[in-house]
Amino acid sequence: MLLDTNAFIWAAIEPGRLGSAERVVHDPRNVLLLSAVSSWEIAIKAGNGRLTLPDRAAVWVAREARTLGCTLIDIEHVHALAVEDLPRLHGDPFDRLLVAQAKLLKVPLVTADAALAGYGVEVIAADG
Repeated sequence: MLLDTNAFIWAAIEPGRLGSAERVVHDPRNVLLLSAVSSWEIAIKAGNGRLTLPDRAAVWVAREARTLGCTLIDIEHVHALAVEDLPRLHGDPFDRLLVAQAKLLKVPLVTADAALAGYGVEVIAADG
């Protein structure tokens, strides 16, 4: 399953915020994917002061991804280009790219953003 940016941050810092998704995210039988999209978004937010981390984003993301057992996935051209085919249900470019990746990889997306289900991707609600 692909963690969206907030789900990754919550899993690392405040697992209770994942709500019913916490059990699924922390189940060792499940494969967690972390996209470079989320690393990019975290770096931007940390750099502009909208997200406070105990370390530089590069150090924190690497450590927390390792702790959670995430498999890191890159942004490929096919992912970026698939955004063109998504309806304009959502304006956030990070979320749209995560949706495209989840659809192409055929994996569920763990997110608190219920609007993303409108894209026809399986959503695991982080509803805490």
